[in-house]
Amino acid sequence: MKSFSSNGKLLLTGEYVVLDGALSLAVPTKFGQSLTVEAISEPKIIWKSLDEKGNIWFEDIFFLEEIATSPTPRNDISNRLVQILIAAKQLNPDFLKTETGFKVSTKLDFPKNWGLGTSSTLINNVAQWASIDAYKLLENTFGGSAYDIACAQNDTPITYQLKPFDLLRKVLSMKKYFHFTNAQGDRQIKKSHFNPSFKEHLYFVHLNKKQNSRDGIKHYNANKGNLNAVISSINDITLKMIACNHLSEFENLIAQHETIIGKITKQTPVKVLLFNDFKGSIKSLGAWGGDFVLVASKENPESYFKAKGFETIIPYTKMIL
Repeated sequence: MKSFSSNGKLLLTGEYVVLDGALSLAVPTKFGQSLTVEAISEPKIIWKSLDEKGNIWFEDIFFLEEIATSPTPRNDISNRLVQILIAAKQLNPDFLKTETGFKVSTKLDFPKNWGLGTSSTLINNVAQWASIDAYKLLENTFGGSAYDIACAQNDTPITYQLKPFDLLRKVLSMKKYFHFTNAQGDRQIKKSHFNPSFKEHLYFVHLNKKQNSRDGIKHYNANKGNLNAVISSINDITLKMIACNHLSEFENLIAQHETIIGKITKQTPVKVLLFNDFKGSIKSLGAWGGDFVLVASKENPESYFKAKGFETIIPYTKMIL
C-alpha cells in the first residue's frame, strides 16, 4: 500500500492579482487530504472518497481501459476524476500501465465547503502517485495560479510569484525573513519566516458558503485595468506583513489591501458589507464573498461572530502549519 498527503492552503495577500505577477503570501494549513493506493487483481480502479467524518461522499469504479480510451460520460465528479487520471497518464505513459488495478481511497481533514483545497490536494496527491510534476498536472486540468500546489508541498508559509518583477533588490534586502528560494519555470517560491508575534490575535472565520474561484477570476479579469501600480502596492504590503511586529500595523496593512482589491474588482470589502460594527480588522482571502476571512482582533471575537451566525472560528495557531 502506498500513501500520499498534501496540505491545504490559504492566500493571505494578493488574491486575484497573483495571476498577474503580484508577490503573495500564502500559508499551508494543518488540514489537508490523504490518498492511499492498494493493488488489486482486477484491471480497474475502485475509488472511494471520505469526508472529515469518515463518511463516503463519492465512490465509483473505473476500468483501466477507460483511462486509455475515451471514457463514457458520467456525473461531473467522475468525469473530472477521469480527466485528471488521463492527464496524469499523458505526462507519464507508464502510469496505470498494468494488467491489474487499484483500490484508491482519499480522506479529507476538513469539510469540503471550507475552500482549503479539495482539488489542489487531490492534484498533488495524484501527481505523487503518478511520479509527475503537480504543476503541469494542474495546468492540464483545473488551471489557476498554482499557489495552492506550492502550499500542498511546503510545511511553512511561503511567498509566491508568477513573474519576476523589479522587487528583487527589495526582497534580497529582507532576506532574513526568507529561508530559501525555489524557482520553478515562471514561478518563484520562497519559504518565509512569517510568524507574527501577535498571532494569538489572529483568527479565521468561515462565512458559511463556498465561493467558486473560477467565477471570481472571471469577474476580476472583466474589471481589472492597468495593474502596474496595484502590483507594486500589493508587493509592498506583502513584504511589510512578513516583517510586521505589531498588531496595529498589521491591521492597517489589512485595510490597505482590502481597499486596493475592492477597487479592482468593484466589490465592497467584507467588513463594510457584513461586519461594519466589528472593532477589529477583517480581510477576505482568495475569492471574495465566501470561504474564510482573516480576522485581527485584540479581544477574542468568537462571541461576536457566533451571535451573527458564524460558528466556525479557528485561531491562527490551530489552522496554520
